[in-house]
Order: sequence, then structure tokens, then C-alpha cells
Amino acid sequence: MALEIERKFLIDLNSLGPLPQGIRIVQGYIPTQGKTAVRIRLKGEQAFLTIKGENRGAVRSEFEYPIPVDDADAMLAELCNGQSVDKIRYLIDHAGHTWEVDIFSGNNQGLIVAEVELDSENESVALPDWVREEVTGDPRYYNSSLISHPYSGW
Repeated sequence: MALEIERKFLIDLNSLGPLPQGIRIVQGYIPTQGKTAVRIRLKGEQAFLTIKGENRGAVRSEFEYPIPVDDADAMLAELCNGQSVDKIRYLIDHAGHTWEVDIFSGNNQGLIVAEVELDSENESVALPDWVREEVTGDPRYYNSSLISHPYSGW
């Protein structure tokens, strides 16, 4: 089974320095039962269908498949009720890990988070000086939650 092990943090953008080239990501979620998430993602010129299981700390099952962009556009419009999260993702290497820094727009304007994927739940990771607060277990920061409870409404 495929597992996603990641930690999520709030960051101080002013301490980050110049950002590399980013990529726009638009994603929506197909309504499901329970704690499962089914995500449709447009990432630049690619599209993906992702199925995620329930979070258990920093770990959850994840299955991701490439799909045609036209299919993703149709699913976002028809199956995700036209609601999506829009962000620019920047990849930053630090101390042997690649950090994904997401700067959100739209209803989540002002939210900036960084995620780092790990090989094991107990793997130690050196935190960059621009990391401020860990929010790994806080469901408010799940992208699936940001659709129905956007950052602008907190």
C-alpha cells in the first residue's frame, strides 16, 4: 500500500528569501463518506486523481494516478461542485529534504504553508529557520478543509 508521510508547517515568508520558479496548482475534492478524500488536481500542464485515507498523525494511505487534463477540468466543474483550492507551489531543498511551499490565493489568500515528505514517521528533519509553527495534525490546514472553511473566514 502506498503511504504518504508528511509534516506541515506555517512559515515566515519574509525569512524565506527569493523563491524559485513555482507551479500553479488547482485542486478540488469529490464528496465522499468518512475520512477518505478524493482529489482532482491540475498541476501545471498535468492532471491527477488522488485517493487519500484517514490521517493517522503524519501518515495516511495515498494512491495517485495521472489522468487527462480535459477529464480533470470536467471533474472539477461537475463532481467538485466548482469549488477548488488555488495555490502556487515552490520546491526548496534544505538539509537533504525537498520542502513544498504553498502560497494560496482566492478565499485562502494570506495562507502560506510548507510540507516535507518523509520516508518514515520517526525520521528526523532539520527545520529551516523560516519555519514557525507545526500544524501537521490540525485539520483546518488540510486542503480538503480549506474548500468549505477557507482561511479568509477564520
